[in-house]
Amino acid sequence: MRLAHLADAHLGFRQFQRLDADGVNRREMDIALAFRRAVDQVIARKPDAIVIAGDLFHTVRPTNRAIIEAFTQLQHLRHVLPAAPLILIAGNHDTPRSLEAGSILKLMASLGVDVVDDEPRRLTYPLLGLSVLAVPHAALLRGRPEDGFRPDARARFNVLLMHPEIAGLFPEVMDYGGARVDPAELRSAEWSYVALGHYHVVHEVAPRAWYAGSLEYTSPNLWGEVREEERRGLGKGWLLTDLETGAVERVELPPGRRIVELPWLDADGVTAAELDAAIALRIASVPGGVADAVVRLVVQNVPRSLGHVLDHAALRVHKSAALHFQLDLRRPDPVSRAVGVGGPSRRQLLPDLVAGYLARRPLDADLDRDRFVGLGRETVEAVERDLAEGGA
Repeated sequence: MRLAHLADAHLGFRQFQRLDADGVNRREMDIALAFRRAVDQVIARKPDAIVIAGDLFHTVRPTNRAIIEAFTQLQHLRHVLPAAPLILIAGNHDTPRSLEAGSILKLMASLGVDVVDDEPRRLTYPLLGLSVLAVPHAALLRGRPEDGFRPDARARFNVLLMHPEIAGLFPEVMDYGGARVDPAELRSAEWSYVALGHYHVVHEVAPRAWYAGSLEYTSPNLWGEVREEERRGLGKGWLLTDLETGAVERVELPPGRRIVELPWLDADGVTAAELDAAIALRIASVPGGVADAVVRLVVQNVPRSLGHVLDHAALRVHKSAALHFQLDLRRPDPVSRAVGVGGPSRRQLLPDLVAGYLARRPLDADLDRDRFVGLGRETVEAVERDLAEGGA
């Protein structure tokens, strides 16, 4: 009994404001292509059942293009594998805040997809001896049964399908807005398999309990996600599990658009010309160049004066060649200052503390860090001025 486990397609995700000849965001097309490839791979493997563990769409109100993409591919899947149950739950991204708003996922039910977007639902497939307890994001937010989720004793195979944030698991790579679940609540030993969505890197939470990971790079912390996958030698894909033996196979998707983080530079003590040369050397070292790639280069210890006199004309050339080129210039740490009696101590004003935090915070790849930090500092300074004037 083989189960295909997919999650986090995030159809309709857009980024970087780069359009193709038809005016479609190019990252949106990347995400759609990854979903098509995953569907083709699932069809080729002919599993007995298929689960999609949430966040089919990136937003509650996806574009018409994203809806058509999802409908077309799921229709194709149902047509080619009509005997294989297809179960889809809502994740945090495609769950409306208000029940009255309704869920676009219900449209997929017209294809014969078992859609669960609100309350937990136990789905049984007697011919397969399979029971799936589907628990969407909304149900997790409302709370869980006191005795936890339990399998169906009458079924030969039991699958728990959820879209949670497992407490204590998420490092820097995460998607925000998840419903937190303690690992012990999974009771993975009682299930044939626990299929999870929400965490964008494939991960075994416990024996027979897995996050499938996302099909493309769509998390707020793109670069942390890339680093985590590189550290573990992983790629994007989905999981094929044997419910009888518990064996899990990672099915990797063909590589999509190149995501490249260049080795970081340190600008401490260098001139603008030296830093320009070092940046150019880093970019030239990319195999195949940066054309159509998503690229980031972090440069530490860059004073504001140095950032202003870099060769911005050359940087614009790199930005035009890449789909997205992010030069992340980070200011030096604030200097120590003497306060009170005795030796120097490190004392920062509130705007400095906020700026330091924002300078280290993971950002969406298309955000300008300097502008982000600057806005944070300006906001705190404005509040402090208002408070001072109000108390005068």
